[in-house]
Amino acid sequence: MCVWLWGSTAAGLVEKKKVVVIGGGVGGSLLAYHIQSFADVVLIDEKEYFEITWASLRAVVEPSFAVRSVINHGDYLSNVKIVVSTAVSITDTEVVTAGGQTFVYDYVVVATGHVESVPKSRTERLSQYEKDFEKVKSANSVLIVGGGPTGVELAGEIAVDFPDKKVILVHRGPKLLEFVGSRASQIALDWLTSKKVEVILNQSVTLNTISDGLIETSSGETIDTDCHFMCTGKAMASSWLRETILKDSLDGRGRLMVDENLRVRGFKNVFAIGDITDIPEIKQGYLAQKHALVTAKNLKKLMMGRNKGTMATYKPGYPIALVSLGRREGVAHFPFLTISGRIPGWIKSRDLFVGKTRKQLGLKPTVT
Repeated sequence: MCVWLWGSTAAGLVEKKKVVVIGGGVGGSLLAYHIQSFADVVLIDEKEYFEITWASLRAVVEPSFAVRSVINHGDYLSNVKIVVSTAVSITDTEVVTAGGQTFVYDYVVVATGHVESVPKSRTERLSQYEKDFEKVKSANSVLIVGGGPTGVELAGEIAVDFPDKKVILVHRGPKLLEFVGSRASQIALDWLTSKKVEVILNQSVTLNTISDGLIETSSGETIDTDCHFMCTGKAMASSWLRETILKDSLDGRGRLMVDENLRVRGFKNVFAIGDITDIPEIKQGYLAQKHALVTAKNLKKLMMGRNKGTMATYKPGYPIALVSLGRREGVAHFPFLTISGRIPGWIKSRDLFVGKTRKQLGLKPTVT
């Protein structure tokens, strides 16, 4: 069955172009939502839902929070074919999934981000948060490995909601939040220390050093802990692209090289958005959302037959970071300014932008 929309042809109708979006994370989900009204869209994602990832740490200490932040794709993509699988190949004309399905495309967008290990269904994901909560609740001590935004925010959430727990954060670098300025890093360290979080810098931990609750650091120090969370960097989800038409478009770090219009270099009908791109900027969710909006505009212009000169361009974002510290405080880093306390906490920490993100997908900010 063909899908049609009004156009400017002599017949008055044109067939909708086929767009395959690979990856249902922050960028891919928003893109699919915005183009579903004027394109024939297929979303390929390994899970049945979109998750507001920056809200996941609150869900560890408050599982009910995930009811709003874990959203079935079907709830906001009423006019999109959702395929729960992984893509394994891209040819000049089609995308192939691990299940053997093939989807012909006019345009394809790669938005696979980093490698994730999460449940397939929303129900399983919500159950996972319940188990994490019980794990923390029953523990006397909690180890967090990694001092980036994820590790710092998780340590803050646990320290505030469970002040009686012994929380230990181990980070391999010389300072927390290494991608921001020294002042923001020191503020985060001082705040965690004030909440009795033990921060160990310049040391690392690997899973193979964990045995019967005893964990050995790279310096040989032994830590006794009841549970642990790994908050270290994840590999780029691009290894599968090395066997596709995009193999020569990957840089040395496994990222897709894109132009100012977010098209993969060397291709006119292949786009990439989010963390998988080689754009020189901090990899953050709100920037992936900006990628999605620029790409949506460009897909619409291309489908309307407009030339390259009218296409929207993307300029790398400024190094801005907003890190929550518990439920009411935070630290915000801007190019020439760092602020902390209740103001950044009011901006992010209260709701973690969950209501705003849901509204961007046409959903109510709350769930009844």
